[in-house]
Amino acid sequence: MMDDKSIKKDTFTDSRDGNTYATIKLGTQTWMAENLNYEAKGSVYYENDEANSAKYGRLYDWETAKQVCPVGWHLPKDEEWEELVNFVGAETAGKKLKSTNGWNGNGNGTDDFGFSSLPGGYGYSDDFFSNSGYGGYWWSATGIDAYHAWLRNMCYFLEYVNRYDGSKSSLFSVRCVQD
Repeated sequence: MMDDKSIKKDTFTDSRDGNTYATIKLGTQTWMAENLNYEAKGSVYYENDEANSAKYGRLYDWETAKQVCPVGWHLPKDEEWEELVNFVGAETAGKKLKSTNGWNGNGNGTDDFGFSSLPGGYGYSDDFFSNSGYGGYWWSATGIDAYHAWLRNMCYFLEYVNRYDGSKSSLFSVRCVQD
């Protein structure tokens, strides 16, 4: 684990709706330590069930994800995700960033840094949802082409953080990083 001086836990209250989020400063970056749960056009609850919002937040399409973070925060670029992964230890970053409960198949992490990622699954605009309990998926602000953007994924059976391209119309979680 890194020097305690480079890690700081706090909270942030979103003035738009009053939601309070845990935050974690890791090195030079301050991240929300919970998935964003701000209601915006282009966002849904997992399985359209509001009961999932308290645990997983909302899922967003890419265009909405780029605009939904509160003032003073932004959707992280692919390079910012990479900085986070490298800060916590690239090969085992997934295990260290995953929460200590909530992951199926013995996939819980150690949550060494208080990032507390949960397996909120993903969705599509046609109301198809999948992978809750098994995988968490988070947008980056970095587009690839007209149809795809980079995202990060943590999976119950892996210790690392995946990077891959996702369709911009898919619905994934958002973690905001402070400006």
